[in-house]
Amino acid sequence: MKLFNIRLSTAFLLALVLIQSVGCKKNYTDPSRVPPGNALTTARGLTGVVVGLHRVYSVGRASSLYNTVTVDGFTTRQLNIINQGNTAEYQLFLGGTAVDGTNTILAGLWTGSNKLIFDADNVLRNAPALTDKAYVSGLIAYASIFKALAIGNMAMYWDHVPDTISAIGANVNFITSAQAFTKAIGILDNALTAVAANPISAQFTANMPAGIDIVNTLHALKARYALATGNNALAITEANAVDLTKKSTFNFDAVTLNPIWETATSTNNVYQPIDSTMGLPKTLEPSLTDKRVPFYISIVPTSAQRYRINGFGALSNSAWPLYLPGEMTLIKAEAYARQNNLPNAIVELNKILTKKPADDPYGVGADQPAYAGAITQDAVLEQIYRNKAIELYMSGLRLEDQRRFGRPLAERKRNYMPYPNVERDNNSNTPPNPAN
Repeated sequence: MKLFNIRLSTAFLLALVLIQSVGCKKNYTDPSRVPPGNALTTARGLTGVVVGLHRVYSVGRASSLYNTVTVDGFTTRQLNIINQGNTAEYQLFLGGTAVDGTNTILAGLWTGSNKLIFDADNVLRNAPALTDKAYVSGLIAYASIFKALAIGNMAMYWDHVPDTISAIGANVNFITSAQAFTKAIGILDNALTAVAANPISAQFTANMPAGIDIVNTLHALKARYALATGNNALAITEANAVDLTKKSTFNFDAVTLNPIWETATSTNNVYQPIDSTMGLPKTLEPSLTDKRVPFYISIVPTSAQRYRINGFGALSNSAWPLYLPGEMTLIKAEAYARQNNLPNAIVELNKILTKKPADDPYGVGADQPAYAGAITQDAVLEQIYRNKAIELYMSGLRLEDQRRFGRPLAERKRNYMPYPNVERDNNSNTPPNPAN
C-alpha cells in the first residue's frame, strides 16, 4: 500500500473514518500532534504507539475486531442482517457481486490493517535504540502481535496483499496470501527471539492495557498462520507452546465498549446469529445438547429476532479473546490429521468434544460423547472442521478454514474479497478482483 502520512495521535478512530472519506489522499496527518520523529525516540513515545495499536485494533465499529467478525460472519453464513439500511453489512449478507470496492467495512479493514502495519513498523524500527533491552523486547513483541494480526487478517480475506508500505506517490507490489502468512510467521519469530534474549520487563507489562498474554499470543498466532501455510509440524510445535490455562483478551469497560456489543448486540438493529445451526449445513449442525450453542447464542422466544448474540459479545464489558484454547487443540487435531496421524488427531478432537464448560478458561465446552465415526482422513477432517466452526463461532476465522478444508462454495458467499477502491484508485499494481 502507498504510505499514509501518519502522525501519532490518540484520535485513532477519527483517522479511520477520515481515510474512507478522503481515500485518494491517504492522509492520517494531524498537524496539532507531536511529530513522529520526536515521539519515536523515547520509551514513553513508543509505549504510546503500541497502546494505540491495541486501541485501533479493538475499539469501535471501525476496528479490525468488528470488521473481521462481521466480514467473516456474513460471508460464511453465520450472521443474519436485521436492518438492510446498514448498507455495508447488507452487501456482505448478500455476498457475490453485491460486495464491491465501495464496501466501507472492507475499506476500513484494509486501511486499518495498513495503519497498524505502519505504526508497528515505526516501533520495530526505533525500539532497538533504547537502552533498556527488557523494555525493548516488550515493545517489539507487542507491536509484532498487531502487525502479524493485520497481515494475517488481510491474507484471510484477500488473495493478494501489499508486500510493504511505500513512500508517498510510489506504487507497491503485492504478494500472495500464502506468502503473507509466511511473512507474519517471520514477524512473530523475530519477536519470540527478542523475548528469549531479554524477557519482557514488569515495567513494560504494567504500562500495557490489561488482558493480553504476550508470549502465549505470539505462539498462538504463529500456530494459526503455520496451519494456514500447510506447515503442520510447526503448527503442532507452536500450539504445544501455548499454555491453555491462560487467557489472552481485549478487555472493555464502561468507557471503552466491546465493539460487537456496542454495534450489534445492544441495538438489535444490525445483525444477529442466523440461528442455532451456526450457519452449518444439515450434516454438520451442532447437536441439540452441545453446550457451546447456548454459550454463543441466546434464544428470545417472544421476539422476532429469536436468536441473539451471547458469548463474547453479550455485554458491554465482555472480554474478547485473541485466540481460544480450543483453537490450539483443534490446530493440533487438524495438523495430525493432515499428516495422516489419525490416532493423535482423534485424541485432540476428543479433548474438544468431551470438554465440559467448567474445564475451559472461558467456559466454552461441548460436553459431548467422544468421536465414534469412521477412522479415515476425510471423515476425521470433516469432524475437525465441524468442531472448529462451533468452537470458534464468530471468531473471524471460518472463511480461511472453509477454503483450506475444501468446503463447497455454497457454504460461503465469496472466496475472497474485492480490493477497496481506496487502494485501486491509487495503486496501479492492485490485482484484478477475484471472480468470487
